[in-house]
Amino acid sequence: MRPVRRSIAPFAVAVALVVPLAACGDDAGSAPAADGGKLAVVATTTQIADFARNIGGDKVAVTQILKPNVDPHDYEPTPADITAIGGAKVLIKNGVGLEKWLDETIGSAGFKGSATDASAGVKIREGNGDEEEKDGDPHIWHDPRNAKIMAQNIEKAFAAADPADAAVYEQNLADYSAKLDALDADIQSKIDKLPPDGRKLVTNHDAFGYYIDRYKLEFVGSIIPSFDTSAELSAQDIDDIVAKIKQTGTKAVFSESSLPPKTAEAIGKQAGVKVVAGEDALYGDTLGPEGSAGDTYLKMEEHNTDVIVQALGA
Repeated sequence: MRPVRRSIAPFAVAVALVVPLAACGDDAGSAPAADGGKLAVVATTTQIADFARNIGGDKVAVTQILKPNVDPHDYEPTPADITAIGGAKVLIKNGVGLEKWLDETIGSAGFKGSATDASAGVKIREGNGDEEEKDGDPHIWHDPRNAKIMAQNIEKAFAAADPADAAVYEQNLADYSAKLDALDADIQSKIDKLPPDGRKLVTNHDAFGYYIDRYKLEFVGSIIPSFDTSAELSAQDIDDIVAKIKQTGTKAVFSESSLPPKTAEAIGKQAGVKVVAGEDALYGDTLGPEGSAGDTYLKMEEHNTDVIVQALGA
């Protein structure tokens, strides 16, 4: 079932109210830094915000637009988002068409700082030609090697905006890159324990392509046949994925933390396989809330891997 989109009228009203307020203050290019002299940063997604905090440390104050388990594909900005963007010195986005709402928001906020696309330099997987996927697959963070590139882009943005602390950002990047390398090696070690013919994945939507490519899994299909979680799901789509599950001998269907599990549960029941949901659901589009198994990028990818390996029978 397609999620209901909220009317854009409240957004237009919010813009009208917020922009005059933003215009009364200094523009972001000359605005004072955030709390206690920290660099004022706005990060769009939960993953980008986590990368920014790791690279910036105590030298930055990060405002995170998207909250845990909020769908980034169908987001509507709030007045607080507009205010934060208007006052930021650095704005970082995921890119690859994930934040389709961002350009209008930046224009409304009167943003004067520097904007960084964290996907710059990442090799992008192709979309299927649909309008929603014309820029390619935006879920680039599910390969830790891409996460390293994203972190490098963030470090460059911080160093350019705050040259006095460039050495700090450089060291933080080195430390975090080492953790990403260790994560990559650990995931590979765990996946290697799976029998080659048992590495078949069915997920809520097509969010794990980079992970699948990196660790040589077989993508059987997704419940929602698109990168975009708001895509329509037909009865034929359900019949097709059930048939593929049976035909390939896939052992499990994986639900995602930010999506309702009902369709996954129905498909799993019809196909006669286990459904991984609830606390074991995969983190696809967003990190989890604080205290969860996926509240940082490193923990999210470890959790996803542990759940996949356990469910597929290693």
